[in-house]
Amino acid sequence: MTMINQETVPPIKAIAFDAYATLFDVYCMEALAEEYFPGQGRPLTQLWRAKQVEYTRIRTMSGQFKTFWDVTRDALVYATRTLALPMSDSQRQHLMNQYACLRPFPENIATLEALRAMGLPLAILSNGTHAMLDIAVKYNDMGHLFAHILSADSVHKFKTAPEVYQLAVDAFQLPKTEILFVSANAWDACAATWFGFTTFWVNRNDQPAEVLDATPHASGRELTDLLAWVGGLRG
Repeated sequence: MTMINQETVPPIKAIAFDAYATLFDVYCMEALAEEYFPGQGRPLTQLWRAKQVEYTRIRTMSGQFKTFWDVTRDALVYATRTLALPMSDSQRQHLMNQYACLRPFPENIATLEALRAMGLPLAILSNGTHAMLDIAVKYNDMGHLFAHILSADSVHKFKTAPEVYQLAVDAFQLPKTEILFVSANAWDACAATWFGFTTFWVNRNDQPAEVLDATPHASGRELTDLLAWVGGLRG
């Protein structure tokens, strides 16, 4: 675990989590993609994810909102075309259905339960639609863990728009600095730091820090590192 920013961290009174790649493993789609397109599962999954994030940014910057479900489907179509993979309608639908039922990373549920046991209210703050998040949470029996499930659909913009992060402030009714935002996406953690949240970057793949003149307050390899850091802050 790394403490990046050395300034005093305010008391943490609530935690908001990014969903995709943070709570839910987006790259577990590789197995199904490999079944359909042997030898191309990993390239397809990686390009699909990269294009999905890119499309959220382009649409937000251009004022052309489309739901995250639609953006995810469009990114899948682009990725298969780029890799010259002949995807049938049934394969596309199956891949999309599988995306709606992503599994959490192995340590996540126990960690979330431990954070709740500390008396901290938890939320999901995601680009995902209300329906996508509801399915994922129910599929993994995680509904009892969260006080709020917040979707970018509510503001018709995607992260890193400040309006999305403001959803957590409005839901928790707390100052920004007393809300800890957790993401495995470095760009998301940096933008949340700009917004004013206290931030933790789950750097699962040991990536270098972004060069954005903003760094998360702390980082670790998985959610158990977050638990240790929060526990240390609370004495």
